[in-house]
Amino acid sequence: MAPSHVLVPLDGSPLADEALERALELFDCRVTVLNVVTPIDESMSESGILEPDEDRREGAHERAERVVERARRRAADADRTVETAVVTGDPAETILEYVADNDVDHVVMGGHGGERSGIARRLLGTVSTRVVGEAPATVTVVR
Repeated sequence: MAPSHVLVPLDGSPLADEALERALELFDCRVTVLNVVTPIDESMSESGILEPDEDRREGAHERAERVVERARRRAADADRTVETAVVTGDPAETILEYVADNDVDHVVMGGHGGERSGIARRLLGTVSTRVVGEAPATVTVVR
């Protein structure tokens, strides 16, 4: 059964860009690109040196907007349009919530090398591994 709504999470990486290209080539339906901005907190910086501040948040959102704008241009080059969303949160959790809340029936995403424990994590990456395992939709991982 062909999907009616495909989600492509984008993080600006070449594999995520490839996932968008594949989704646009394979599926003639509604396509949404999602960029998840991970909140910056002290636990994410070396020794808590970086503190969260508005400049960092604004910079992260500006980068996210550039990623989704690039996706819009790539879709236009393929004579397609995409819907876009920028959401702040944990990447895997936010992708799963977006799938559940927006009638997404297929996810196409890039896979990335992750932690050294577990073959799936090494092959797919921690975010894609979690999405594959928990999404209530079909997931295609581009490698």
